Amino acid sequence: MEDSARPAPADSSELPNGAGEAEAVAPRTAEEEVGVERDTTRSAIPDDSETNAALGAEGVASRPFTMRELLGELKDGGEAGSGRSALAEGNGIGSAGAEGASQEGLQFSSHHDVAMDLINSVTGVDEEGRSRQRILSFAAKRYVSAIERNPEDPDAYYNWALVLQESADNVDPDSNSSKDSLLEEACKKYAEATRLCPTLYDAYYNWAIAIADRAKMRGRTKEAEELWKQAIMNYDKAVQLNWNSPQALNNWGLGLQELSAIVPARDKQSIIKTAISKFRSAIQLQFDFHRAIYNLGTVLYGLAEDTMRSAGPDVSPNDLYSQSAIYVAAAHALKPNYSVYRSALRLVRSMLPLPYLKAGYLTAPPADNTIAPHKHWERSQFVLNHEGLQQANASESPSSKSLGHTGRSKKYIKVAVADIVSVSACSDLTLPPGAGLCIDTIHGPLYLVADTWESLDGWLDAIRLVYTIFARGKSDVLAGIITG
Repeated sequence: MEDSARPAPADSSELPNGAGEAEAVAPRTAEEEVGVERDTTRSAIPDDSETNAALGAEGVASRPFTMRELLGELKDGGEAGSGRSALAEGNGIGSAGAEGASQEGLQFSSHHDVAMDLINSVTGVDEEGRSRQRILSFAAKRYVSAIERNPEDPDAYYNWALVLQESADNVDPDSNSSKDSLLEEACKKYAEATRLCPTLYDAYYNWAIAIADRAKMRGRTKEAEELWKQAIMNYDKAVQLNWNSPQALNNWGLGLQELSAIVPARDKQSIIKTAISKFRSAIQLQFDFHRAIYNLGTVLYGLAEDTMRSAGPDVSPNDLYSQSAIYVAAAHALKPNYSVYRSALRLVRSMLPLPYLKAGYLTAPPADNTIAPHKHWERSQFVLNHEGLQQANASESPSSKSLGHTGRSKKYIKVAVADIVSVSACSDLTLPPGAGLCIDTIHGPLYLVADTWESLDGWLDAIRLVYTIFARGKSDVLAGIITG
């Protein structure tokens, strides 16, 4: 339960660094003490017209692609088609030709030679990387050609920035300078794309990822701090343009988490609390977003470690450790084969109020009269596991019983997870003082009251996660975690 003693950590008691799934997310590691999960999937604007879906007369794309689409489209049609031959025989950057070129065009070519030289200098670390880079080089020529014809085309700048960013991922890991230069050029293209189209959400999102990658190369320096702040500003802008983006909120939280490791100690607490709110917002948008769930667990774990080191003897970090364990356990239940979550769970499992996922206090009405007057409501202990939420028998310790085996002389509130329809905060003036919680079930709503709004957030997340795990058919995994 929440006041259980925390086991002494081993010398290397750090949650392991996360890595994205190979299919969509490039592997990343964090510099700070706790591991993170990062979603760096390149974003693209959905097709919304036949014009955007079409290719120009010379084979230059007039809409932004994801890199998977881009590489597939170029590999299937570009390398073998006449479009590539025509561009390859040009002046190196897909220009219209030497004769009749205007002074403005020459200046344009000179201005973008740096970016093309950087792309052409990337060879890849293996045959697959070299093949991929040839496709990226060809793509870059296409987008330069598109910009030459229409310098006000934000999509061309956006796609070119994606090519530069993907080329940076293709650089030899030992060559940081070349990677940083490619990312810097990508940032310039994103800046131009957003200047031409200030509502281009995808550009802000991927721009922030590029800046964050540059910041990671600089460790915990003042320059890295400034870059993290820039990345955070761009995630903020991306979320303003598209509030329904759990990926942007998750990455925003990670940026704040990284920044908190650099700033002075007096600023760290407020930044960490903001990071927690971003991860929580991401989860509220997508309840099974295991990356954000895990990341919220790691940031709470770090906060618990800080509290243990800096707080006085009267302040206990046990509640933070228990909260951290809830999110790590939920991430593992949703993604049981993921080794990062499995390793982290081994560290934090003992911090759970076993055999429950969560235990704490809520003010509740009598089980047989849910609309009773306030004077009949009582603050009592509740426990949550894979089966549901139950009011604990006050005469027994939660760790000594299981759901369904409570006192015989009194009815206790019990909500089976299968009966839950929705869970939400409730600001109802008819409830007793505190933070209202409404659990709507197939049998009707149940109202409870948490001690604080912060406590309510923990209950909301825990109940939603248990339901999500149940809906995904993973309740047996969660049961194995908490029952051993």
